[in-house]
Amino acid sequence: MNDSLIGRTAVVTGGSGGIGAAIASELSFAGAAVIIGYGAHKEQAQELAETLVKAGGRAQIVQADISTADGANKLVQAAIQHFGGLDILVNNAGITRDSLFLRMKEADWDAVINTNLKSVYLCTSAASRYLLRSAFGRVINITSVVGLAGNIGQANYAAAKAGMIGLTKTLALEFAGRKVTVNALAPGFIATAMTAVLTEDDKDKLLRDVPLKRLGLPSEIAYLVRFLASDQAAYITGQVLQVDGGLSM
Repeated sequence: MNDSLIGRTAVVTGGSGGIGAAIASELSFAGAAVIIGYGAHKEQAQELAETLVKAGGRAQIVQADISTADGANKLVQAAIQHFGGLDILVNNAGITRDSLFLRMKEADWDAVINTNLKSVYLCTSAASRYLLRSAFGRVINITSVVGLAGNIGQANYAAAKAGMIGLTKTLALEFAGRKVTVNALAPGFIATAMTAVLTEDDKDKLLRDVPLKRLGLPSEIAYLVRFLASDQAAYITGQVLQVDGGLSM
């Protein structure tokens, strides 16, 4: 067994930047054809796809609102139309609308639940008929340590990420008979656009409880996604791997 993904096709939601872009890149470097799903950042998505193609990969961008069934189906069908199949689904798309629970607006609750959790149901539902036919079916959900421990001001986000964990374990049980594995990664504080705007003082406060005393890198999430998508991880399913520098110990 090896970690080559040559001949396989992956869909990555929220793939235009940050963790999603790192995942799309890593899967492409391993040989997979990649559909890069995005919501609003077309230029970023296009630049990423062009970079991967220039490096010898196969990549297509697809704009889709994956909080709707039509959007999820559009993303999955792009994989079938462009690359002839689907083997790997990475549910990475996510947004935040932070507020203390007593001040949280229903619209902000709905937006986060729909984008972060409902989209996982819709995309996995749309992809399942192809994944269950694949000899290498993989579903990899990007949740968060917030889904395990909660976080003040993020009731909507924590609820969505915790829901992803429950869905991961249930799908792992239901899909196991067809040799499709379903796992989740729970990142901690990762160096993305959201953390880039923080002051050094804010970063110090964030890292106070992180034993490794640094932010994680998007590539450190992407490496694990590549592993879970490979033959080497064929006996791993229903797991939530915490990538948080020891934060949740």
